[in-house]
Amino acid sequence: MTRIVVVGSINMDLVTLAPRFPAPGETLTGERFLTIPGGKGANQAVAAARLGASVSMVGCVGDDAFGEQLYDGLVAEGIDVSHVTRIDGIGSGTASITVAGGENQIVVVPAANGRVTPAHVEAARELIRGADAVLVQLEIPLDAVEATLRIAHEEGVAIILNPAPAQKLPVEWLSRVRFLTPNQHELAMVLGQPGDTDFRELMRLAPCPVMLTRGEDGAWFRDKDDEPRHQGGFRVDAVDSTGAGDTFNAALAVFLAEGLDVAVRKACATAAIAVSRLGAQGGMPRLDEVTAFLETH
Repeated sequence: MTRIVVVGSINMDLVTLAPRFPAPGETLTGERFLTIPGGKGANQAVAAARLGASVSMVGCVGDDAFGEQLYDGLVAEGIDVSHVTRIDGIGSGTASITVAGGENQIVVVPAANGRVTPAHVEAARELIRGADAVLVQLEIPLDAVEATLRIAHEEGVAIILNPAPAQKLPVEWLSRVRFLTPNQHELAMVLGQPGDTDFRELMRLAPCPVMLTRGEDGAWFRDKDDEPRHQGGFRVDAVDSTGAGDTFNAALAVFLAEGLDVAVRKACATAAIAVSRLGAQGGMPRLDEVTAFLETH
């Protein structure tokens, strides 16, 4: 069984379904409201667990009702929460999400996610040492991200870095990762390059292998000194794109041992299924669903 450690954010998603996005200053009547567990870290952990991996989560929740729900939700998915810390006197992270026409707009409040420290990651070193891959994102403090990259690199474990929310990152950090998994906008920001630079040129400039996600177009990937290659996307009726990138990252980590081309194809298929359903974690498929989807696509 593939062993995955995820270091990252744990949020409660406050989701509003609307006929369209409101204009600035406009009040719009929504169609539905839901509270759904989310956060890029927790999303990746849940997606990997549903694909059959043994998953451990490293992160923080608050001492509020959301924190209890989020903690219990991870347990219900079979995820090891021995390194999920409850922080007294602070709320859990939230993401206010408006969904319209299959697209989304999101405002994130980090709260307890901002309390993840290098010490939390160091305490999980033994877990990391025994993992096949470590997933990390940028919704936690950067010193905790750096500690994750350093410790996983010291332990010889493959690192998948999802650089979102995007910002410029040190070359030293990037040189430690097995795959960087941005979209085009994020890759330009990470490298400090103009946003209109051709994505294939951005991929060549990166000091590490890149797995570039491009929505319906699928993914472009470059491993080490290879030229960028393309895996087409799968056509589905999009309902909600929230969490699609997290699903892709998790699937890439789970299937990487099967070979890069297979892993990318399965990751694109897994993400396609996710966008055809409502909710980040709610839309994430199980392994048998991915297998059945690929048999007909």
